Amino acid sequence: MNDPLLALPPLLALPWYALRVRTLGEPKLERVLSDKGYEVFLPTYVNVRRYSDRIKKVHEALFPGYLFCRLDASHRLPILTTPGVEAIMGMAGVPEPIADEEIGAIRQVIDTGAQAIPWPYIHEGDRVRIEFGSLRGIEGLLTGFRGSERLILSIHLLQRSIAVEIDRAWVRPI
Repeated sequence: MNDPLLALPPLLALPWYALRVRTLGEPKLERVLSDKGYEVFLPTYVNVRRYSDRIKKVHEALFPGYLFCRLDASHRLPILTTPGVEAIMGMAGVPEPIADEEIGAIRQVIDTGAQAIPWPYIHEGDRVRIEFGSLRGIEGLLTGFRGSERLILSIHLLQRSIAVEIDRAWVRPI
């Protein structure tokens, strides 16, 4: 028997990788890869969808189009040949593992039942637009100061700026 999984080290020793998969196909691929013997992690949240005649709660991927899998990157062909798997994420075509701490933090949030939702990835220094509240429509730079977020607004001609404390939930990247 020439099963590539039998030659692998124990699953816990393998690093986590992000797999880019067909969007909305994440649950099916989770089952398929689990059936192949891989440890797979698909964090989900409950999304409330409003239709004209009803409200429906559906489980959706926290990272749409991605799921996480422990695997040996040198034996990745069984993963890549699975229908619906598009790629193993990495740099310049080389798979990059995800830190156990990052997966552990996401797992801890899911296990506690805390309300988590997908969110745009925003760095300090990114240009953002406020989408909610009385400052809606204002654009500026996002920065942190003493544990809170601030929006920096500038008058370029004067080379002067002001900072206003905001709720990070109000902003979206531009």
